[in-house]
Amino acid sequence: MEIPQQLRSALDAELASVPSKKIALAVAGLSGRYRIGTSCIGRGYLQSREDIIAYMAYRLPATYAATHAALEQVRDRLPDWKPQSLLDVGAGPGTAMWAAATIWPELKRITLLEREEDMIAAGKRLAAYSPLAPVREANWLRADVAGAWETSPCDLVIMSYVLGELPQDRVAPLLHRLWEATGGTLVIIEPGTVAGFHRIKQAREQMLEKGAKSIAPCPHDGACPMTDNDWCHFAQRVQRSRMHRQAKAAELSYEDEKFSFLALSRTPGAAIEGRVIRHPQVRPGHIRLEVCTPGRVTTSVLTRKNREMYRIARDLRWGSVVPPGAMSERSPNGSEPGGCPTGG
Repeated sequence: MEIPQQLRSALDAELASVPSKKIALAVAGLSGRYRIGTSCIGRGYLQSREDIIAYMAYRLPATYAATHAALEQVRDRLPDWKPQSLLDVGAGPGTAMWAAATIWPELKRITLLEREEDMIAAGKRLAAYSPLAPVREANWLRADVAGAWETSPCDLVIMSYVLGELPQDRVAPLLHRLWEATGGTLVIIEPGTVAGFHRIKQAREQMLEKGAKSIAPCPHDGACPMTDNDWCHFAQRVQRSRMHRQAKAAELSYEDEKFSFLALSRTPGAAIEGRVIRHPQVRPGHIRLEVCTPGRVTTSVLTRKNREMYRIARDLRWGSVVPPGAMSERSPNGSEPGGCPTGG
């Protein structure tokens, strides 16, 4: 996928305002902090305009891609839902706002909470490029999301890549405040790592105790069937612009962002049989799907015997909702047709 042209133009304008060598050095520093797990890349460690721009170059396109992909799954489960208000918690430069406005351009009221004053200023500069008045006129509030803050309830609440930056004792109170601020649907996104998924899993358990309904990616409101040595995550490919490649010293024209997320609502979504949670394995004569279903993770092997279902299965991707009837051809004990072990 590509980020919207207006956002790409805004980001390129920001990158063009600082010498590329300075941005590359700052990006290298941020990348190193991510690799060693240093807390709070986008908040507190950004001490200059170059740092802010480097952060946007390093993370904005991938964060947009992950958020957009997560929100698409929400839209699929809530096809008639049209949120009018958005709260972006820990907004950074407003990346989630751009993704949400692409999915639901009918949004009318947008509020963003961000701690860093310079990041708010950068977010406002980006927003000025949007063709949508609610994005340009969004209400930016300076606030530490782990501290005390209050807003009126919003239809859609998003918090992306924040939980991992917080002390453990701040997580549960923040999740409580998020749910109180959610009039319709809450979306939380974390890196697609084992640690990121376990934060999502814990958040899901806390929210379900409050009566929330699973919308995505989970097809049920029961306990997560993932074992401790596995994790649920997804991937979204995003195209890099020329300036984005220069800033990251990257040769490839794309990058793949892996993320874990959950979406919870006050009302149930459209029922689904399951969701594909790994890349489908297409082999001669059959397609093997690993699917999260209510109660367990299972394997479905679709063969050419069912031509219509096999044709549909060829278009399924990692993260797709399985169509009705796809789970009827299930491989006993995880074995492939012919009795051979499936492997990983």
